[in-house]
Amino acid sequence: MNETTTCVFVHGAWHSSLHWAATQRALAAHGVAGVAVDLPGHGVTAPMPSGYLRPGQPALATEPSALAGLTTSALVDALVADLVEVRHRFARVVLVAHSAGGGPVSAALERQPGLADHVVYLSAFVPAGRSRFLDYVGAPENAGAVRVPNSGDPEVIGAFRINPLSSDPAEVAVIRRAFLNDWPADRHGWRLTLHPDEPLVSLAGEFPVTAGRWGRVPRSYIRLTGDLALPPVTQDLMIAEADRLAPDSPFSVYSLPGGHSPFLTRPGELAELVARIAKQA
Repeated sequence: MNETTTCVFVHGAWHSSLHWAATQRALAAHGVAGVAVDLPGHGVTAPMPSGYLRPGQPALATEPSALAGLTTSALVDALVADLVEVRHRFARVVLVAHSAGGGPVSAALERQPGLADHVVYLSAFVPAGRSRFLDYVGAPENAGAVRVPNSGDPEVIGAFRINPLSSDPAEVAVIRRAFLNDWPADRHGWRLTLHPDEPLVSLAGEFPVTAGRWGRVPRSYIRLTGDLALPPVTQDLMIAEADRLAPDSPFSVYSLPGGHSPFLTRPGELAELVARIAKQA
């Protein structure tokens, strides 16, 4: 077993392990190792609609998703397996969850609290007060959030499908504003890194947790003060409800400026804060 600490990064909806690369490099400069994992249905091997990369994107709004059969258990099982492997190799493990990744991360710790010594939620879903991410997305407090437009009916195609490669500049602009409102508009590479399909269960599935298991793991929350996809008021709502569930281990709360994707827009600042948390945990 390596005696050092490692951070395990878990992406959010439509993202993948690739998004953490710059943060991992910056984290290494602080002497902290980093491992990024892909949840099922994500990463370079993730399936995509057959028309997504074809001219005119035929049937994009109607083709059933290859991710339609994924369950919450499948997401959590895969993450637990990854964490068990990391746990065998490092003495201390700090989990870092972004956005919708907070659901599987929380459920993994509910199942096996000993998989991590500390968990960091980066503008992430905390299911302690409400077990479905959509329950927070649809909350009155979240009414001002920028919502990415769906391509097709999620219930029909079996996934939340977005179209970063849309020929409609207005559609692309909304997606960028939600995830990267502080990213230069003339830098379009981000459109190639997002998956079109996100499993329904990522946002609509239930990830219940308890104070006696999940609540035993020390936790921090990094608020993103310029986040338009998950505004600070919603982040604060989740923090407050989680602390009511597990008052004996409340969140340590930090804030960073900027939007929903600091791993792309300010990886150095994010790495410095994560390293500080990891070393104090």
